[in-house]
Amino acid sequence: MIIFGVSAANAQQRPLITDDIDITPQGALEIGVGVDFIQNAKFPLSGLKGDLTRVGDVRIRQGLAPNVEIQIEGTIQNYLAINSASNPSPIPLNVTGNSTNDFSDFTISAKIKLLNETKYLPAIGTKFGFQMPNTDQARGIGTNQINIFSKIIAQKKFGKRAGRDPLVNLYGNVGLGIMNAPLNTFTQNDVFLYGLAGIVRVNDRINLVAEINGRENTRSGNAPLGTESVGEFRVGTQIRASGLRFDTAAIFGLTRFSPRTGVTFGVTYESPAFIPIAK
Repeated sequence: MIIFGVSAANAQQRPLITDDIDITPQGALEIGVGVDFIQNAKFPLSGLKGDLTRVGDVRIRQGLAPNVEIQIEGTIQNYLAINSASNPSPIPLNVTGNSTNDFSDFTISAKIKLLNETKYLPAIGTKFGFQMPNTDQARGIGTNQINIFSKIIAQKKFGKRAGRDPLVNLYGNVGLGIMNAPLNTFTQNDVFLYGLAGIVRVNDRINLVAEINGRENTRSGNAPLGTESVGEFRVGTQIRASGLRFDTAAIFGLTRFSPRTGVTFGVTYESPAFIPIAK
């Protein structure tokens, strides 16, 4: 679940899904992989509800320039243990038994840092991208739609010391998502995107993290199926060891269409920067 999926997720500092403004060093590649266990996930477009397991939640960040990076994110496989289903389903389904599985709709995006942080002002950046229609909607998990988004990012760090992470890193996003309405021809739903996150350094190896992130339907009435308001609260830790960053977080849904609870585990690796030497 990417920005438009069940958890409105994006590629950033696992286990958080709110975008930071930090740019992966030019020529470096950051790869994060995780597993999520979600209770009472809801899929209004298919009418399915159940416990969702995401295997291979991949987040890739590639530094292209000192202020530009490209991101690719998505889940290799989603497994849904179905607890209940609408009868009839809003769309035709190809589901047998009490479970189903599918890829996620992958997202490709670019992040640009516009202004560096100063003593009194935060760093400012922007991110824009699109979600590809990789899923099979008949499997009941994805919407198989092309959606686009853009957002503004702000970030301020406190207690910075040379050679060490800041004591506190606060950042937030606001933006607009344009989502196709799967059952309504020539119709879209413009949703407000939001996120507020914080990372607190306990010591050189351990951070505490927390955030609120989601999307809000901007229509006065009910949102078209597949474009409802979703949001979640996450709280967890990051632990550095053996050149890797391990993470875990508890997840709590905030809206009617959000999952009830969940937990995520992951690991992130950043390669050394490689910049070709000009001849």
